[in-house]
Amino acid sequence: MRYDTRIVKTALITGASGGLGEEFAKLFSADGYDLVLVARSRDKLEKLATDLHAKHDITATVIPCDLSLPNAAKNLCEELKKRNITIDVLVNNAGFGAYGPFAETNYEQEKSLLQVNIVALTDLTKLLLPDMVKRRSGNILNVASTAAFQAGPLMAVYYASKAYVMNFSLALSEELRGTGVTVTCLCPGPTRTGFEAGAGMTASKLFKAGSMDAMTVAKIGYDAMKAGRPLIVAGLLNKIGTFMTRLIPRMFAAKVAKWVQSPM
Repeated sequence: MRYDTRIVKTALITGASGGLGEEFAKLFSADGYDLVLVARSRDKLEKLATDLHAKHDITATVIPCDLSLPNAAKNLCEELKKRNITIDVLVNNAGFGAYGPFAETNYEQEKSLLQVNIVALTDLTKLLLPDMVKRRSGNILNVASTAAFQAGPLMAVYYASKAYVMNFSLALSEELRGTGVTVTCLCPGPTRTGFEAGAGMTASKLFKAGSMDAMTVAKIGYDAMKAGRPLIVAGLLNKIGTFMTRLIPRMFAAKVAKWVQSPM
């Protein structure tokens, strides 16, 4: 039980059952934030909540939620109201990819991708942002990707979804200037989170070439959020790569992306 009088803030993290989401949870809890952990897997969330409470004496609330379902964000926010939980930081981390030629991929999977990567992220921001503005305090951290900077053959829908996340985040960041609320967009490159297995692209050159550690990427995004930076690309090589996309024709960049994402 806490006996101090400090104001404890609460961070809601989607996709918190593993990968970047789990690492974000560790970072926020180490700084004394209470947490709302959201993902589909109750067991993984409860184990993480128990571990973080024991280590940092924070409150970690578990709310299992499948963000690929319509009205998932609305239902989640209604649950927060029932529990009288105020969200000071929103981390829109949940997301996944789909790999293969668009003419051959499973469209039901891609519709779920759009629901999670775009619709749920936008819904949660729409529902939680107004109260942050009223309080003149809050942070939103959206996880996009270096994929946001170009077209991505063999992952066309995923790349397009991350372009939305980046541009949406940058627009909000400018709109919210001077309100006390910041929006940060984190753009990782290949990261060891299990993403590649879920997307079915473990054989692609992109991941065979190497990837960053999840905690390293999460810390880069976390520090950028605390600094109020609108956009951060994780890693020097990724920074160079995204800069180069500005200097070459878009279709050439698309050809390069297709080659990189093709199997070894």
